Amino acid sequence: MKTTLAAVACLLSTAALAQQAPATPENPALKQYRSTATKDNDLVHTKLNVGFDYAKRHLNGKAWLTLKPHAYATDSLRLDAKGMDIKTVALLNGEQLLPLKYAYTDRNNLRIHLGKTIAAGTPYTVYIEYTAKPDELGAKGSAAITDAKGLYFINPDSAVLGKPVQIWTQGETEASSVWFPTIDRPNQKTTSEISLTVPSKYVTLSNGRLVSQTPAGAGLRTDTWKMELPHAPYLFMLAVGDFKITKDTWRGKEVSYYLEPKYAPFAKQIFGNTPDMLEFFSTRLGVEFPWNKYAQIVVRDYVSGAMENTTATLHGEFVQMTDKQLADRDYQNESVIAHELFHQWFGDYVTAESWSNLTVNESLADFSEGLYAEHKYGADAADSHNHRNLRLYLRNPAEAAKPLVRFNYATHEDMFDAVSYQKGGAVLDMLRTYLGDDVFFAGLQKYLKDNAFGNGEAHQLRLAMEAVSGQDLNWFYNQWYFGTGHPVVSIDYSWDAAKKVQSVTVKQNQPGTVFQLPFAIDYHVNGKVQRQRVMMTQATQTFSLPLAAKPDLVDVDAEKTLVWQQTDNKPLAEFAYQYTHAPLYLARREALLAAAKQQKDPAALQLLLAGLNDKFNNLRMVTTERLNLQDPAVAKAAAPALRKRAAAEKDPHALAALLTALAKLADKKDEKLFAAQLATSPSYTVQASALQALAAVNPAKALQQAQALATTDQVNISQAVVAVYAKAGTAAQWSYVRDKFDAAGTQDKFGYFENMGAMLPRLQDPTAFAEDVDRLKGLAIQYKRFGADQPIIGMLQAAAKQQAATPNQVLADKAVAEIQAAQ
Repeated sequence: MKTTLAAVACLLSTAALAQQAPATPENPALKQYRSTATKDNDLVHTKLNVGFDYAKRHLNGKAWLTLKPHAYATDSLRLDAKGMDIKTVALLNGEQLLPLKYAYTDRNNLRIHLGKTIAAGTPYTVYIEYTAKPDELGAKGSAAITDAKGLYFINPDSAVLGKPVQIWTQGETEASSVWFPTIDRPNQKTTSEISLTVPSKYVTLSNGRLVSQTPAGAGLRTDTWKMELPHAPYLFMLAVGDFKITKDTWRGKEVSYYLEPKYAPFAKQIFGNTPDMLEFFSTRLGVEFPWNKYAQIVVRDYVSGAMENTTATLHGEFVQMTDKQLADRDYQNESVIAHELFHQWFGDYVTAESWSNLTVNESLADFSEGLYAEHKYGADAADSHNHRNLRLYLRNPAEAAKPLVRFNYATHEDMFDAVSYQKGGAVLDMLRTYLGDDVFFAGLQKYLKDNAFGNGEAHQLRLAMEAVSGQDLNWFYNQWYFGTGHPVVSIDYSWDAAKKVQSVTVKQNQPGTVFQLPFAIDYHVNGKVQRQRVMMTQATQTFSLPLAAKPDLVDVDAEKTLVWQQTDNKPLAEFAYQYTHAPLYLARREALLAAAKQQKDPAALQLLLAGLNDKFNNLRMVTTERLNLQDPAVAKAAAPALRKRAAAEKDPHALAALLTALAKLADKKDEKLFAAQLATSPSYTVQASALQALAAVNPAKALQQAQALATTDQVNISQAVVAVYAKAGTAAQWSYVRDKFDAAGTQDKFGYFENMGAMLPRLQDPTAFAEDVDRLKGLAIQYKRFGADQPIIGMLQAAAKQQAATPNQVLADKAVAEIQAAQ
């Protein structure tokens, strides 16, 4: 699963990433110990025959579950069946159904008395007729997966004009048992056959291959999908709706894309790299894509980011774009396609034994995002993506208190966080660097082959890596998988001119654990690089190397894959040398960030301005965004360089950043550029930035343009309109701002909140003010763990100060207190 949380955290990333020590560990008494589920019975095969009552939002189902006692003879069976009406429970005896006694008092656990004792390993089949009522369940979601009712009817009565009618499912973590009875645990595996009776006008999708389509009465059709290889119940899926299918192929297997008809012409632009991903991952892993087909479907109102259902990934609508929108797409949007596909190996083929071991699903899928970026777009793109993900983990100190593998948590969804995803992906990249590519990928191959169609955990991944490397890796796994936190280090340098020895002192400053850290140090002397590999085992350790002359640069962690926070105390001249001579993305980024902290120094400013012409668009953006244009000297030096770069820039995201920077100068001479980009740019991203930039130099003209664009259905344009309204509009525009925010999905809401905060002090009307406060407060509380609370508290306090001694001040102060008190 790709959650929305990473995108949310990214949208909050304007706050500086403070170098903080890991937080105090969570109190384990507040969490319940979660053991791996005991297997009394094993699922063998699941046959479902389902139909839908659109008016009632019910699923009417028949289930034939074949099971066998796992280790001991048994006369009972417990199934998960959430919120259902159970009509019939029977044991299949040839063609005969023998009614069975059962208990279903809590509408959650269905306990069946089999009527006889069945020996271990002996198959038996139970028949259940039932009605699933997901909308009546009252299931609660989480920050990662916002709903848990398993089965979703989207606009079933066609009440919302222009919105498609759809049905789709979301099984992770344990919500498949909302729509069919099963043992809803990740350590169960079963083959499946799912028959869906639907209105004939609709398309269906489920796991495996479509084996038949038959008429089922007036206006109805039954589609049967068969999965002949075992997979976990949470990976079962179905989808029904008006989708247009675009077909592709890979090694003779069907690859298909299910989209709303409006977006079908762009299917191969959206998903067209999928066959290349299949080839790359199959080759790199040494294990061919194991399933008989691969489909991807985009649905409305999805409750998370995307989900790796076996052979049939379900995506949220954010991946669905027109050709013009696709021109602005960055890899962050495409990376979800790689992430979910990699799960077909890590998650579906080999599944985490328990949610406590989610890392063997999600960390590997997160790792795959950078892996594919490296293959397709180059090292800079991969390193940029990986480092962005790592910063999402580092940004929240509370995450440092959690191990990757953890058995104490409140709910399953607690595991879907920046530790299981971003930290875990970075840890794998670090292990890859330590072992080398050949050994690392041989280890992944062994893990997959040893546990094929079964379950895995971190220990099995370790054993596979040890087997192929010949090394003991307990130190690595104990430290990174079962331990908490990360190093927080300072790096100092000393050159002994008499002995011609360069020394590097690395000090770990985090409390508690001292980390064992293997890394490389590159010494640049007279245009040549000498690499020293070291293993840090002490809290403070000095590494030395005799050299022919004083080095121009000492580059610690030269491969740039350590999971740590560092304060590097090298002089600016060495950072300047690092920028031009150390080739990696992170080496250049480190140098630019060092220069950004010293912009009053002409040499630092010169280095920073060099970043405007970096070969990689992300570093051009890093430079642009960090120029302190409030400083007159910096502004004077940077303005010509910014204008020159803007005239030459081809990347839409970098150009948008340049327009935003130029707007800070508030120089009328840039009005023509802003207006021209707004009128002629083919990029929505550039147009949105141009509109906001125009507001900085000609608010009246920008307001006029914003009003003309207010009917747009492009989110980034409407967000820019809101920004202009916040700067130059009046309270009359509040209803537009409110309605756009309310209609936005989770990720898009964060594109509005800053300007809603900017508008708040000018909303004198108590009703409008209260509506704004209520929405900001809701975001702050829901995403407090990602730091959303602090900027929103600042906005509310600024509004309270502006409207002192009024009821609005009281309301804002109360909201601040509620945010601060929220857990």
